[in-house]
Amino acid sequence: MSSDNYVIPPPAPASVAIAGSQARFPVRRIICVGRNYAAHAREMGRDPDREPPFFFLKPADTVVDDGAAVPYPPETSNFHYEIELVVAIGKDGANIPVKRALDHVWGYGVGIDLTRRDLQLQAREQGRPWDWGKGFDHSAPIAPLRPVAEVGHPSSGRIWLSVDNAVKQDSDIAKLIWPVPDIIAIASHSMTLKAGDLIMTGTPEGVGPVMPGETMRGGVDGIGQITIPVFASAF
Repeated sequence: MSSDNYVIPPPAPASVAIAGSQARFPVRRIICVGRNYAAHAREMGRDPDREPPFFFLKPADTVVDDGAAVPYPPETSNFHYEIELVVAIGKDGANIPVKRALDHVWGYGVGIDLTRRDLQLQAREQGRPWDWGKGFDHSAPIAPLRPVAEVGHPSSGRIWLSVDNAVKQDSDIAKLIWPVPDIIAIASHSMTLKAGDLIMTGTPEGVGPVMPGETMRGGVDGIGQITIPVFASAF
């Protein structure tokens, strides 16, 4: 459809860089998995042995490229980092069996689920959605994706994040409570996964605040690294 058929100009499509390429990966939506590392679940006051995986969404246009500075967001005094393995879906599917789940993966990346923790916890205590704590502007920095043909399907490897070179999170993706095939299969029984979907698979323990003037750096061994500075916003 031509842009002339819209009553206002359509927004530019959201996308994520691809390592070693000028091409980009179009982002349809961002599906996030909550409390998918046991130590982080306990850190957040939950019992990982009793809870099935749950999901929440971030808008596609919250993506931020590696190296871009993000503003300290409004309405929070507790702005947190959460380093995550990101899965890029390249093939549509619904009711996907676990044994076929990896067939739907285009590639992998590293992301940071930025969180207004005070707003998230307030919403949780009131039984309300997390959207204002999780889905705000610039809340999904994601490093360039790497295709499966290059990195395979990682099931182990160090995942870490530092703030101004002080390591805050340091774990291994082997500690995911629900590994990537399970996440894909479970999510696909609730909604059809489509090419362009990104799945942020959860964060390990050590989450905490980041302030204006500080820089977050993180990575997953064999997948990539990400660097995101934070600046004071005049919002």
